[in-house]
Amino acid sequence: MSTEPALKPRRRWQRIAAIIVAITLTYFAIAYLVIPFGWKRYVSRHLELEDIPRVTYTASGLPADPLNVELIGPENGLKRIMVNAHWYPADALTLRSCLEIAEASVLKRPHDAAPVSDEFLFGRKQDLAIEKPVGDNPRERHHVRFWRAPTADSEGRTVWIGSAIFDKRVGLSRTTGQFTHLTAVDVDVERDYLFRNLEETGGLSSVEVVDDFHKILEGKNGEGVPWRTDGRLFIGVIAPK
Repeated sequence: MSTEPALKPRRRWQRIAAIIVAITLTYFAIAYLVIPFGWKRYVSRHLELEDIPRVTYTASGLPADPLNVELIGPENGLKRIMVNAHWYPADALTLRSCLEIAEASVLKRPHDAAPVSDEFLFGRKQDLAIEKPVGDNPRERHHVRFWRAPTADSEGRTVWIGSAIFDKRVGLSRTTGQFTHLTAVDVDVERDYLFRNLEETGGLSSVEVVDDFHKILEGKNGEGVPWRTDGRLFIGVIAPK
């Protein structure tokens, strides 16, 4: 006696059960794996960067230096790690300080706190200007300007966006004819140097590199000096004291 008719309903229910299991597993995979992973990736995109310009500006509104570094943490933590890395605050830009650096450059005397010209972001000049001298030569120096970003990061921490640039010599600005520092073309070298110094202090809890932060990889600063970059932004989180 054939059992084929009796088996057909059983197979039908087996198929239905298999479909239900598949749907259930798909739901759990999407709800508990795919969506949380996607949300984590979305948050980790550093949303605070979305409305930040990619370059600074001169007082007259000309594009200046490209942004290439970001530090996350309180102001006292930023100052502490910079000093530990042997980078120090620059003097305020005044007539007297300009004359002092001009004298130091002509006489080739060291000037550890030489002033840094003002650049603008978010409608204001830099909040912090920090530099590191190169031996006894005032014509060369490492320097970085930082601005407090208007938006905190995803964890509510203060964000400092900055431009690390190397001054390679003193000369006349191509746009104003004024006596000033002229910068190195490859700005990535200074970005990398700054982060090596910071990592050597042990004061960073993490470092991240954001690719394609810059879509435009070359330009000219406010002095008419060319710059180029690989487009990456280096981000460091300052470890709590």
